[in-house]
Amino acid sequence: MRKFLAVFLISVVALMTACSSGMTEKDTKKEEGTKSESPQVEDKLSLENDGIDQAEFDEALSQFPTEVPERVITTSVPLTEMLHVLGVTPVGVPTSTNPIPADFDAIARIGSPMQPDLEVVTDLTPDLVLGAESLRSTLDKSLEGIDLATAYLPTDSFDDLKLSFKALGTYFNKTDEMNKVLSSLLDKENELKEQAKGKELPSVMLMIGTADSFMVMSERSYVGSLVSKLGADNIATSVLKVTDTYSPINMEDVVVADPDIILVLASGDHGASEDMFQKEVESNDTWTKLSAYQNDNVHILDYDVFGVTSISNAEQALTQIANYFYE
Repeated sequence: MRKFLAVFLISVVALMTACSSGMTEKDTKKEEGTKSESPQVEDKLSLENDGIDQAEFDEALSQFPTEVPERVITTSVPLTEMLHVLGVTPVGVPTSTNPIPADFDAIARIGSPMQPDLEVVTDLTPDLVLGAESLRSTLDKSLEGIDLATAYLPTDSFDDLKLSFKALGTYFNKTDEMNKVLSSLLDKENELKEQAKGKELPSVMLMIGTADSFMVMSERSYVGSLVSKLGADNIATSVLKVTDTYSPINMEDVVVADPDIILVLASGDHGASEDMFQKEVESNDTWTKLSAYQNDNVHILDYDVFGVTSISNAEQALTQIANYFYE
């Protein structure tokens, strides 16, 4: 690994030397138009024009039983939060290190979102098991042979949160609670679109810190969806051409992309990411050559706000990232 790193650094230095005369790679990218322009201001969003795909919304609702259940189990933290915001109390919630609403402290824990305790689940005699769409195949396999109604909703992105929240609010007839939250989110989207008018948005690199390394995040990640919503250029897509949600970092490609802003999200060990990133910089001087580093545009994201998709934190998360873009 050290040999590979040494060879890699030499390659990077050679590349940067080659770029020092004449037009830089980043300049070239700008000339080629890869840098984001401010998004076109579309029709103003409202409850009647909320930007949620109608076909996907109808499909989500079609999964639910005709008769609204009284005993709901949820295996998803984001969906648990949505039920709480809507005033729907489940009989079972997931066991998780991520926050469950304190009002649900007395609610039975049914095990992990991926592998619920089937004995606990059956003992609770639920009318409906509600899970995240991303875990549908895993949960269906776990629940195989048990006669239970299930419904799965997407929770991976900002738009997923809006769609799933609207589906739950509509199904459980919690219109007032649903409209209050959706209106606030839509107002924020309208405000940020206006703020972006006429401005050139930055290129952005998203990183997530694991126990001993960093990975780049694509638009398929939650933070990536926020950056995409604001119309900025995520270099993971435009330059690095990654397709997975999380991918290893290729510093040679990052040097070529030279992002204007780097956003770093901790994973698991909350609060340790800034120290981890500094150690990464100390171990690889290439980071200090990037525009984002030189212009003090490397920002550590608060895991409590950005670590889990959250309907309650979505507005704050969107606003904070927009502030990085427009400062």
